[in-house]
Amino acid sequence: MSETIISAEIVDSHNAARKPDLERDYASLGERLDRRGIAIDAIRDKVEKFAVAIPSWGVGTGGTRFARFPGAGEPRDIFDKIEDCAVISQLTQATPTVSLHIPWDKADPNRLKQAASRFGLGFDAMNSNTFSDARDQKLSYKFGSLSHADAGTRRQAVEHNLECIEIGKTLGSKALTVWIGDGSNFPGQVNFAKAFERYLDAMKEVYAGLPADWKLFTEHKMYEPAFYSTVVQDWGTNYLIAKELGDRAFCLVDLGHHAPNVNIEMIVSRLIQFKKLGGFHFNDSKYGDDDLDAGSIDPYRLFLVFNELVDAELSGAEGFDPAHMLDQSHNVTDPIESLMLSAVEVQRAYAQALLVDRKALEGFQDGNDALMATQTLKAAYRTDVEPILAMARLKTGGAIDPVAAYRAAGYRAKVAAERPAVAGGSGGIV
Repeated sequence: MSETIISAEIVDSHNAARKPDLERDYASLGERLDRRGIAIDAIRDKVEKFAVAIPSWGVGTGGTRFARFPGAGEPRDIFDKIEDCAVISQLTQATPTVSLHIPWDKADPNRLKQAASRFGLGFDAMNSNTFSDARDQKLSYKFGSLSHADAGTRRQAVEHNLECIEIGKTLGSKALTVWIGDGSNFPGQVNFAKAFERYLDAMKEVYAGLPADWKLFTEHKMYEPAFYSTVVQDWGTNYLIAKELGDRAFCLVDLGHHAPNVNIEMIVSRLIQFKKLGGFHFNDSKYGDDDLDAGSIDPYRLFLVFNELVDAELSGAEGFDPAHMLDQSHNVTDPIESLMLSAVEVQRAYAQALLVDRKALEGFQDGNDALMATQTLKAAYRTDVEPILAMARLKTGGAIDPVAAYRAAGYRAKVAAERPAVAGGSGGIV
């Protein structure tokens, strides 16, 4: 039996006080959904099975280019991070896996596996880092990594990715995610075509090192830290990369890696249609790659993304098996609380998308009835599915209200007393 960080008595007491109201709300919603021909238990069962991975780096306090203000009880190492992830998993019952970032989380793989297994956690995709320099690194990535003009630097970046695969094999991971910050900050700084050619050649070496049952996810980003040009700058380039590399290469979609007005849900549809959707980094954005909590700014867009995903799921789209992970930076909130709420928001969007009347929607689309088509989506989005989400957590041993249970347990105060305080730091901007 897996260990738990927060005592079962606290969770049980928390749930007992809320269960009667939840049961009434669930029955009321079930009656209303029944009139629409929807079985509430079937939706709840699907929600129970839906999971999203936690990024190891997400349980630490984030920062900006200007400064970082650490929070109480910051994780000291990957083993503290695993414990924080275990709390999120325990209370939400929606985050059974952790995604590691190497070299930040580098440790003995067998010890990592043992630490995670104590809490019933597994490992999701491995993440390489060639966008910053590690301690004692021989060659710098200041001017690029996999696309660097210097062959030795490219070789170092390739070897790092192959090392991530080896670590992941021991952990039971089945995917490698590669994001690079390569690009340029001035016109003329790099030759666009040659840089992309070098990147593809390097990635082909990484791809060749994948085990037969692994996937390779490449991630695009419009800008930062390269502000003039980025080697993998949009979904079109990402699609070209996946096509060039092979059948086990797919595109990863981070919701914050697009210009504010880009139609992300249509990008998702295109990648599904051409069998190259690898998965997601869920977050939200106001201006750019803000890495805000999922659903905090534009929950309707999150729903529209899931509308495309559910449509593919229900239609049995060939090769459809996307990976789901959160990717957030928490500057002013408790990271554990933010990650719990984000996991719930992703589940919420999934549940709402399951309520869409697909037959009616198709009829309105075929009949060019724009008003009723959009109202069909709105009818599902406006439905309060909170009772479904809470009942799914209750049934699987989680907390009806994860944040309330977390605060009642006093976990943050406990770890703050055990973990040394971390000093703040400047981002170097004057």
